[in-house]
Amino acid sequence: MPESSHPDQHRSLTRDDVLKVARLARLTLTEDEIEGLASQLGQILDYVDILQELDTETVEPMAHAVDVSNVLRADEPGSSLDRPDALANAPHNDGSFFLVPQIISPDSSGS
Repeated sequence: MPESSHPDQHRSLTRDDVLKVARLARLTLTEDEIEGLASQLGQILDYVDILQELDTETVEPMAHAVDVSNVLRADEPGSSLDRPDALANAPHNDGSFFLVPQIISPDSSGS
């Protein structure tokens, strides 16, 4: 387990550490942002070190920190549109199916 750092002493990240995180996040950073993020990311890692010292053996795993409940209606079968109504607003149809532009060439192997 990592040692806890003093509250006034922050872990320092190198410029390369920040650039690696930025590349993984697909971010382009200015020089000022690199310097600022080095400090901020160091503070985050310090806080993670503090959290790792907590005893969580008796804490049950949870998906959310607060109770949440589903507010959606029950998924029950109902009436559906008949074919003519479903096709009524389609820009292109042949009376039975929606017609859409072909996006895969007929000679493609599918692999």
